[in-house]
Amino acid sequence: MKRYILLLLLFVQGMYAQVEFKAVPSKTSLGINERLIVEFSVNADGDNFTPPQFPGFKVSGPYQTVSNSWINGKTSFSKGYKYLLIPTAKGSFTIGSATIEVDGKELKTAPLKIKVGEAIAGADPNPYANNQQHQQEMQQNTSDGVHLVAEVSKTNPYVNEPVTVVYKIYVSPSTSVSGWKEVASPQYNDFWSQNIDIKNLQLQQETYQGKMYRMVVLRKTVLYPQKDGRLEIEPLTLDVSMEVPNGRTDFFGRQFMVATNKVVSAGKKYINARPLPEKGKPGNFSGAVGNFSFTVKPSKTTSSNGEPIQLEVAVAGKGNLKLFTLPKPQVPAALEMYDPEHTESVTTPLTGMQGKIVDNYTIVPQNKGKYPIKELSFSWFDLGTQSYKTVTHDEIMINVLNVPANQESAAKDDTNKRTVTSTEPFRFIALETTLKPVGRDDFFGSGIFYGLLALPFLLIPFIIFGRKKKEAYDSDVVGSKKRENNKLAKKYLGEAKKQLGSKAAFYLALEKALHNFLKAKLNIETSEMSRDNIKELLLSRNAKEETVLAFSKIMDSCEFARYAPSSDSAMQQDYDSAVSVITALEKQI
Repeated sequence: MKRYILLLLLFVQGMYAQVEFKAVPSKTSLGINERLIVEFSVNADGDNFTPPQFPGFKVSGPYQTVSNSWINGKTSFSKGYKYLLIPTAKGSFTIGSATIEVDGKELKTAPLKIKVGEAIAGADPNPYANNQQHQQEMQQNTSDGVHLVAEVSKTNPYVNEPVTVVYKIYVSPSTSVSGWKEVASPQYNDFWSQNIDIKNLQLQQETYQGKMYRMVVLRKTVLYPQKDGRLEIEPLTLDVSMEVPNGRTDFFGRQFMVATNKVVSAGKKYINARPLPEKGKPGNFSGAVGNFSFTVKPSKTTSSNGEPIQLEVAVAGKGNLKLFTLPKPQVPAALEMYDPEHTESVTTPLTGMQGKIVDNYTIVPQNKGKYPIKELSFSWFDLGTQSYKTVTHDEIMINVLNVPANQESAAKDDTNKRTVTSTEPFRFIALETTLKPVGRDDFFGSGIFYGLLALPFLLIPFIIFGRKKKEAYDSDVVGSKKRENNKLAKKYLGEAKKQLGSKAAFYLALEKALHNFLKAKLNIETSEMSRDNIKELLLSRNAKEETVLAFSKIMDSCEFARYAPSSDSAMQQDYDSAVSVITALEKQI
């Protein structure tokens, strides 16, 4: 029984002895200027290999090897992971255990103790560093490893014709790039520019200078020359971190890589921009270059009860849409046209700007009748035919059926002129003459002479009294301020009346008139003009509550009118209300 148990134990031990996972260093003691190779090998097909930490060493690898052999009917298998270690400091270092899984079981290597001492004379940290041939080969690999190129689509475009610049980086198959940073960014003076975002860099195979390279597009930019002549595109410059072969191979024939940096530049590029031809240039040309369509569309052509009309002026197509202005329509005085609302729906792909720009005008009829919007033209330079093109939109007739009565009367008042007639068109010839005698009495010694002589003395008491009154008047600071504010209130109220029909100027003058009225009557400053304070002061001066509310309403109208359209009738109504409220407060306070 004991014999069987012993045989069983030896059998199990033999089974486990068949799988071996070990770490073998090329040396355990070396100088700081030497190199060390550590190989982790297993004689079975393992998975999930995990290397240890390598404190005190710069690591390159792993270099994996697999071998199968059949000798005398017996098979052998080996899988290895080799690391090249470069010491970074002197001392004793421990390389921990590596792990690997074989048939679901985890195996570990024994830790390694490595001693790094002083530099060894005659030992070269890189045996090939002093070899001129290998140095030249490494420099050549660095020079040929990375190239930065700027490809310009056109070198002789017209002004405002799109030009694309594509920046590409070429990397040779034997070179590894770990990253780059931008040293100098291109400046596009005398160009309108738009960068096209590249979210995901895509690696492609492309031939450059007769050799196959890996290529990545870094940046795309669309340029529009803004003047003619020789224009410069400044270069893009990158500092590239890379690894290149140094001409040395390991015992497997693979190249050793050396980390280095290279500054690459796309170089300056020049564009000769041509001016647009003068021959055939239309008078209304505003700089549009491309291929466009032009439309002018009213929301309706018939208006009743003063309903506003929307007029859309639009240009769509492909070209420099953001670099010119749309033509402005001409309307008669009976149609009040406001400043347009400008909208853009433009994208900028690599081929240039495309989309649509719109000016939307609001037109408010002021009088009943039929009124034309004159024909409108738009011109551009067509790059396809290299000639100017013009599109003219037909005249648009607006039929105004009716407008509110107060709006029409206000419009008529603005156009009426005052007629002055003479009350005495003819005069009869005088039948009698008025003659004066030639001889006159002397002035000296006359009653008038003595009266004028005594007049200054008689005026002295009046002058003294007037001077005292003037001094008292001038010393009254509060009264002077009130009188000045009262004068300003009347001045701005008159200015508001003159500006009826001009919204911004009218409400600005009306608001100043109200403010100065309050300063004159309540003896307050601008900083004290809060609504609550004004209301409280007016009520304390015996002003009626409905009058105070009417005054606040006028103040609100002045504020809201800045942000909302206002008709002439509304302005007239606000003016009349302001006059009546000021008059009422004059009597009540």
